[in-house]
Amino acid sequence: MAKHSKKYRAALEKIEAGRIYSPLEAVRLAKETSTTSYPSTVEVAFRLGVDPRKADQMVRGVVNLPNGTGKTARVIVFAVGERAEQARAAGADEVGGDELIEKVAGGYTDFDAAVATPDLMGKVGRLGKVLGPRGLMPNPKTGTVTMDVAKAVSDIKGGKIEFRVDRHANLNFIIGKTSFTDVQLVENYAAALEEILRLKPAASKGRYISKATMSTTNGPGIPLDQNKTRRLTEEDAA
Repeated sequence: MAKHSKKYRAALEKIEAGRIYSPLEAVRLAKETSTTSYPSTVEVAFRLGVDPRKADQMVRGVVNLPNGTGKTARVIVFAVGERAEQARAAGADEVGGDELIEKVAGGYTDFDAAVATPDLMGKVGRLGKVLGPRGLMPNPKTGTVTMDVAKAVSDIKGGKIEFRVDRHANLNFIIGKTSFTDVQLVENYAAALEEILRLKPAASKGRYISKATMSTTNGPGIPLDQNKTRRLTEEDAA
């Protein structure tokens, strides 16, 4: 059994055994139980009632968090010519064609997202072994394979997140930092939840979200009421 710090154990004691917290309550408790001296990332984990081994039950998507992520994402763009200039103007951290592809092929992964123009995907596709396991492979379904590279860069840096269910049917996504207000975090959670519910596979049977937990960096998990889907910022008043 893993040993936890005194801060973690003290935080864990603040979580009432057997209780399921509303999103607003969970956000407040997550901030209260944060164990770091800096603004922690607030993350939500769902257990989904899907079988990820079946293509028609894969849950994957993107959402623009209304209040951003609290982090300035590092974005690279595989593009040349005019599109490369547009990507640089939009704030891309690194832009290039063959030379950037070779750099990534050599193991460079110091970035949070990758965007590519369609004409370069024949070459970028060879980077699957490097980018795929890290969830960094450009994909048209998530808007990262596009001719409008400027918009893609702006969206990612402005708070766009990508989520994908893993092989154990778990789905994780961030909703911001503990430095955010309670309402900002709940609004971000609501935006992500709405999109995940929208993507429910028709082949999924039974309860779609079977379990939900909210936590901060190195902090304990807080049981979250996944059935609360409306008027989340007004939960206490209700």
